[in-house]
Amino acid sequence: MAARVTDVIVLGAGHNGLVCANYLAAAGLRVKVLERRSVVGGAAVTEEFFPGFRNSSASYTVSLLHPRVIRDLRLDERGLRILERPFANFVPLADGRSLRFGADAGRSADRHLGSNLAQLSPADAERLPEHYARLKRIADMLRQWVLRTPPQVGGRWVVSDWASARAAAQLLLEIGKLGFPAQRDLLTAFTRSAGHWLDSMFECDALKAVLGFDSIVGNFASPYAPGSAYVLLHHWFGEVNGKPGAWGHAVGGMGRITQLMAEEAQSRGVEIERDCEVRRVLVEQGRAVGVALADGRQLPARAVAAGVNPKLLYQKLVDQAALPEDFRAAIGQYRCGSGSFRVNVALAELPDFACQPGTHAQAHHASGILLGPSLHAMDRAWHDAVREGHSRVPIIEMLVPSVVDDSLAPPGRHVASLFCQHFDPAPAGGWDTRKGAAVEAIFQAVEAYCPNFRRALLGYKAWSPLDLERDYGLLGGDIFHGQLSLDQLFCFRPLIGNARYRGPIGALYHCGSGAHPGGGVTGAPGHNAAREILRDWQGILRRGAGGAPYNSRAVPGA
Repeated sequence: MAARVTDVIVLGAGHNGLVCANYLAAAGLRVKVLERRSVVGGAAVTEEFFPGFRNSSASYTVSLLHPRVIRDLRLDERGLRILERPFANFVPLADGRSLRFGADAGRSADRHLGSNLAQLSPADAERLPEHYARLKRIADMLRQWVLRTPPQVGGRWVVSDWASARAAAQLLLEIGKLGFPAQRDLLTAFTRSAGHWLDSMFECDALKAVLGFDSIVGNFASPYAPGSAYVLLHHWFGEVNGKPGAWGHAVGGMGRITQLMAEEAQSRGVEIERDCEVRRVLVEQGRAVGVALADGRQLPARAVAAGVNPKLLYQKLVDQAALPEDFRAAIGQYRCGSGSFRVNVALAELPDFACQPGTHAQAHHASGILLGPSLHAMDRAWHDAVREGHSRVPIIEMLVPSVVDDSLAPPGRHVASLFCQHFDPAPAGGWDTRKGAAVEAIFQAVEAYCPNFRRALLGYKAWSPLDLERDYGLLGGDIFHGQLSLDQLFCFRPLIGNARYRGPIGALYHCGSGAHPGGGVTGAPGHNAAREILRDWQGILRRGAGGAPYNSRAVPGA
């Protein structure tokens, strides 16, 4: 008896691929996930980087993972624990002062959290609630669309897809309900720079730095670049343990999240094959019909869902002759490259900050530590990278997860993550020759605030943008699978006319961060792509013989 054809092959066992597979399997489909590496998780993995020391490798902190995904995949039931930061951020300053900053306006005012914004700028402490209220109005509306499929703009679906038409009408209605001040703020968020927006409201450089840092995360641009305000807003969609805007640490690292996703998928019947490199998506008569592997095998399937960067998918894995000429040109212009550099360090003792001395565990050690005192420092870092390949004084977010998670390091030792900006994704001479100089610049920047850093350093592992591409498939080191610019967002992601998790090839779907709502460990693209596959499933079956029964309500959402 012939083996049953796989219903859907998922390319990549990153978190979105695993989420998509989970929902499809829950609907009764036969699903196979193919992963090039020997471990699942994609960029959300926990790995040993120095003997006895483990840490999250690429992604490193939790907030954007959608609560519906957590619930539907039973991650809490399987043992996921996310610990909140005591306060959101700690910003050491060169003059011996520091900013201790809470997760939201209310928590910032709580004295027991040690927030000291009012001491640095009483006026800014007064203005902050208004700023949060403005962001909340926009974020609340946009958050409703995280698990929705955006309307299609352009392309062949614009007339015939009634679901797209309904989505467009719903979007216009909700924007209309915002009211004029919020509509104006929405336009500002999508078109204005984060720097100019924050400069218009606040005077304290450290506050503007901590609020504006999100605008350059994964974004190779100055905080004064038009449109950077949206990148800031993108990081506002999250929550931890039901608390909007909070950030936390997954016990066991980010790999714990994807490990539990994989366990749940396998319990639903998903087959996960590791060390399995896909060389080609097989296309016949304009439709995906399976994949060809590096080991020579060909695996048939009724549909393929790609969790990889869209540019990688269409330029490397799909025969160019199968693509329309205008699409080939457009995907060639799809912009990737986030300018990020990652370093994990093994430490003999905790960082001893000059402005907050002590190597014993303190609240700031468990917070997000921003080594970047101002928006202008971030702007200079970007200009340096454009001229010289990397910043002379990089902007760094340091996390020390071993303070709250002793599973990551030997007793009395610690690990720290250094997430660094700005680094040209493709500098002259290439990263293989420039990596050492970049690491030295990063270590000098840390040592400027932590005089004990070199003494405490036991070992490290660094990933340049090229390393992130080689190891995790992040083209140009792009942690978002494509820049979050206005022309690559929402109904334009990845390309105008090819949103709604579909491209020009039938039965080939986008389930990774290159689809709406974009990057970050959200699980939303995987969730939404699964819903769209199920919407199309009867049509997919009509083009082939047989197929699995399915439950069309397995993926909730619009």
